[in-house]
Amino acid sequence: MVLRAQTTNIYLLVPIALLAVLLGTAVIRGPSLVSPAGAGSAIIVAAPLILATYSLMVLAVAGRGTIDLAVGPLLAFINVVVVKLSTSGILVSPIATFIVALGLGMLYQLAFALVVIYVRVQPIIVSLSGFLALTGINLVILKRPGGIAPPFMQDWGLGTTIFSPVLLILVLATVGWYLFTATTFYSNLKMTGYDERAAWTSGVKTDVVRIGAHLIAGIYVGLGAICYTALISSGDPTQGQNMTLTAVTALVLGGVALSGGRGGATGALLGAISLWLIGYVLATFNFGAIQAFITQMIYGLILVGSLLLTLLVPFIGRYVSFVSPWSMFLIFGFVVVGIMLQVATIDLYNEAGGVAANLPLAERYFLLEPARIDSEGSGLSPIQGLALLTCVAAISFTVAARLMDQKIHQRRMGLFQYLFIAALMLAFFIAVALRASGWSMVGGYG
Repeated sequence: MVLRAQTTNIYLLVPIALLAVLLGTAVIRGPSLVSPAGAGSAIIVAAPLILATYSLMVLAVAGRGTIDLAVGPLLAFINVVVVKLSTSGILVSPIATFIVALGLGMLYQLAFALVVIYVRVQPIIVSLSGFLALTGINLVILKRPGGIAPPFMQDWGLGTTIFSPVLLILVLATVGWYLFTATTFYSNLKMTGYDERAAWTSGVKTDVVRIGAHLIAGIYVGLGAICYTALISSGDPTQGQNMTLTAVTALVLGGVALSGGRGGATGALLGAISLWLIGYVLATFNFGAIQAFITQMIYGLILVGSLLLTLLVPFIGRYVSFVSPWSMFLIFGFVVVGIMLQVATIDLYNEAGGVAANLPLAERYFLLEPARIDSEGSGLSPIQGLALLTCVAAISFTVAARLMDQKIHQRRMGLFQYLFIAALMLAFFIAVALRASGWSMVGGYG
């Protein structure tokens, strides 16, 4: 069971590494992201994509290659229906709005499941038919972007603060999935997706499981439509196509198996955030008239690259099995948080000048020491130097412990042991040489 869990989680290595690189780059290229307004806007913009990816993830786990290509047009369909009813004065209550949005998503997914299960049409044909039908229906309901969102949503999309109703919806949707994974139904869902025939012979009612998966997917699409309506405060029948392509890319990028049986909210969340960060980083560059072309091209390249890396992960995992995705997440997390803190406090440091010692404690120790900014030293304060050494020591100890546990029953040391010992010896000689030249980690030369 432990080996199975490790094999499944190893697919998170790629999205974790990509997320760290993209987030660090985004913070450096767009420092406004590290602010309450910047983070709040990011949450509101990324929420529809995340929830659409959750919807695809549930169906992918169910197996049979069920990827609902109509997830984007369905989200746009719910959006234009809600806006049309709101503009007509029919839909004004928050409860009624949620009932309509979630109900439409669940009804479509129920029809999808019934056609696949009982009419026995291939899921790809049903999803493609739904994509084309909903694209046309959306333009019939609302010929062009416009209309007014329900009154209670008017302030949801402002993005002036991190904490908003959209964040609450996103948190509840994610927590709800993890609570769902503790149920027997989830175990039956994974078994059905991994091997439907074996699940059926084991007594699992596979048809009921598939219908349940589609209903859950419909709930996520409905929540995504509510967040999208709050984002634009109107209706837009034309954005569904782009949403489908981006959500499928995020799904693959998150390590979710399109063949079924493997996937979760963690991978879907990492993939969706990474896709949003790609757009954010690209927006900081000026490609002129080919901006949209470059963005779509990079999306396609990432999809192909992520597929190739996903195929290589099992082979790479044989040699880096001592690397846990969660330990990798913590290591990258330390680095990215350090970048964010530096970016967030650099303006305060520049304004403080030589009076940084009079700043509050938290602000003081997250800044470079003004007296050493132009010196030849490392520019680290004593607290920063101690924190850096602590992190390096913790990482080194963790890697060494994992190596010993991995190779304890082998008679020979592997390649990584030799590399690790060589790195320690090199670090020792560097430290001795620097110390002999009068260099100090926290004080520079002196």
